[in-house]
Amino acid sequence: MAIFDFQRPKWIPRWLNIPLIIFVIFVAALLFYGDNNFIRSTKNRSQINELKSQIKNYEDSAAMYDAKINELNTDNESLEKLVREKYGMKRINEEVFITDIP
Repeated sequence: MAIFDFQRPKWIPRWLNIPLIIFVIFVAALLFYGDNNFIRSTKNRSQINELKSQIKNYEDSAAMYDAKINELNTDNESLEKLVREKYGMKRINEEVFITDIP
């Protein structure tokens, strides 16, 4: 007579044994409980991907603004065009007519 000689009742299926139950409980604990569970890690992974795409967008816009700043620092004609169009500045003894015609 062994210590672990356990007779399973007839209503319990043959494939359902104690190690399988322990394994299923362990997998369920990994999926749903704890700080590093599967659901939370999936949400964190999707949030990381969103943040990486935002970083890429911000880097692209920063590169565009750096190019615009470089253009304004080196090209006096583009600087003058920007100042005249955006700020409405003019030269001495010059008349400027502003129209709202599209």
